[in-house]
Amino acid sequence: MSLSAQYLWIIPALPLVAAAIGALTPRSGRKLVAGAAIVALVLSFFISCAALSTALANPAAHLTHNFTWFELGNDTVRLGWLLDPLTAFMCTMVTFVGTLIFIFSLGYMQEDENFKQFFCFLSLFAAAMLGLLVANSLLLVFICWELVGLASYLLIGFWFHKPAAADAAKKAFITTRIGDLGFLLGLLWLYDSAGSLLLYDNGNGVLEATVLGALGSAATVCGLSVASAIGLLLFCGAVGKSGQFPLHVWLPDAMEGPTPVSALIHAATMVAAGVFLMARVYPLLTPDALQVIAIIGAITALLGATIAVAQYDLKRILAFSTVSQLGYMMLAIGVGAPGAAIFHLLTHAFFKALLFLGAGSVIHAAHHEQDIRQLGGLSVKMKLTFATFAIGTMALVGVPLFFSGFWSKEAILHAAHATAGSHFPFYAALVGVVLTAFYNTRLMAETFFGHARSHAAEHAQENSAVMTTPLVILAFFAIALGFLGTPAYPWLQARLSGETAVHVHSLLDGVGLLVLSSGLVAVGIGAGFALYGRTRRLRTKATAPDPLAIAAPRTHAFLGDRLKFDELYAATFGVVNTFLATASDWFDRSVWGGIVHFFALLGEFSGTVNREADEQGLNAGFDATSETLRATGQAYSRAQTGDAHGYLRFLAVGFIVLALVAMLGGVA
Repeated sequence: MSLSAQYLWIIPALPLVAAAIGALTPRSGRKLVAGAAIVALVLSFFISCAALSTALANPAAHLTHNFTWFELGNDTVRLGWLLDPLTAFMCTMVTFVGTLIFIFSLGYMQEDENFKQFFCFLSLFAAAMLGLLVANSLLLVFICWELVGLASYLLIGFWFHKPAAADAAKKAFITTRIGDLGFLLGLLWLYDSAGSLLLYDNGNGVLEATVLGALGSAATVCGLSVASAIGLLLFCGAVGKSGQFPLHVWLPDAMEGPTPVSALIHAATMVAAGVFLMARVYPLLTPDALQVIAIIGAITALLGATIAVAQYDLKRILAFSTVSQLGYMMLAIGVGAPGAAIFHLLTHAFFKALLFLGAGSVIHAAHHEQDIRQLGGLSVKMKLTFATFAIGTMALVGVPLFFSGFWSKEAILHAAHATAGSHFPFYAALVGVVLTAFYNTRLMAETFFGHARSHAAEHAQENSAVMTTPLVILAFFAIALGFLGTPAYPWLQARLSGETAVHVHSLLDGVGLLVLSSGLVAVGIGAGFALYGRTRRLRTKATAPDPLAIAAPRTHAFLGDRLKFDELYAATFGVVNTFLATASDWFDRSVWGGIVHFFALLGEFSGTVNREADEQGLNAGFDATSETLRATGQAYSRAQTGDAHGYLRFLAVGFIVLALVAMLGGVA
């Protein structure tokens, strides 16, 4: 089974058609819209599988289909589709995980009055993400990139009647636009330098040797090459979309949307777009740009894991976990291992979707209670959810050997350790391993172990099969997917790098680091159980203080407030923005408004002068002349009696007068 590159457009087109059906169908057509959305994504999955088969047959090839979009003067804007292992793996993952999330949503959103709109927005989101993946043009990537932003705004703020949801949607939209501005500037610079935005174009694409050589040799400010500057500008877009420091602040607030949205955004689609973009343009990235990416990724990985330690909202803990794991992926790209980054992206998509849907199962069963202090005892009441959630947690933590997250995390750690540059990313990643194991153990203990600490947890029951079946499927892949890229047999990384042969490594290669990271996982799990897994702790009430809050109250509060990033931005950028807005308002009202008012008065004065000159001068003079002429005419008309004898008498008198004048003149 194979697929030509010219038919790749069908993959995003199917969910786009489903979105159109959802937009045109009345609210009563719930089943039609949901069915169309799921069927469309299932068909896209099968086509993606065909694309994957084609790509794996020749992993080194970049199969393209380019076409002219429109012509403007002498310039031609061309778009295209690209098929290679990166595109194929990502499309297969997005459609498969997305289908499971769509199915889960049938149960989770069944009581929502806007059920139809929800599936319409989901389909639009999937179409935009898939369009981004199959694009062979950075212009088309950017178009779909912005559509992803629009769809995420609609989904995050889906419960718009909640002020927090509306604010979160605006925050996500505006924050990601900041990064997108850098992305746009990078595109403009790249087009100006290369004359094209096609990635591959028979040797003339921006990722091919001819253009890369020219960009790398051209210098710009601060000693950076043009390629470095453009790469960093493109990275700005990835920082916004993938929640990297310092634009990570939108991602946890996005939890205000329905839980399936959290699973879709934070596992398989939107946040993965930034990592995918950096992996896609990796040939364009210079060592200078890669060093910046590695450091930002390391900071993000450490930051997200640290803040998650002190959060109580079930979904927010997972959100900060996503921030941290995305940092690991960027770190991998920065240390020169894009294959390891994509490997972790794929495994993370499955186990993080599993965790978010598991959290949704808990929240749905506990009547929308998501404070872990109000839960507890769910391992007995929701056995299937607990078992699958535990598998997802062990994959995220990186429990050795049997879970996918362990192998993809090891690939990143080995790449970071082997890099010739700064070892800060490596040490930050090791600290993140301990913290990840710790806060996930805390999450499991507080949510599932001990006794129920609220009425909602006491009466929670397992959900229906439509919600639990996707959990089982995701749990299977959270285990099995890791064996595609073990250090001994890195099949997946080889295919992503275009190699047909896999270099088999000895099991003893890097065993020391493997043992070290496994030991750090054990330390984190042990510390978590020591503080939160003890019998006394598990039997406490919901109001009992957190052990970390008792040990370090100020630090715990600081972490609970997300290191005060929102307050910092409000006190700096917020103040500056408010000042500029106030100044602009004053300038608009006082200066521009004053100028406009002056010209309005000047116009009014000119109108008055013109009116007076017209009425008192021109009109009055014209009226007086007309009146004189009219009087003269009237007098003359009275002389016109029509009497011929009178006219003769008048002529005779006139003749006599003229004769007398002539005679008097002659005498004189």
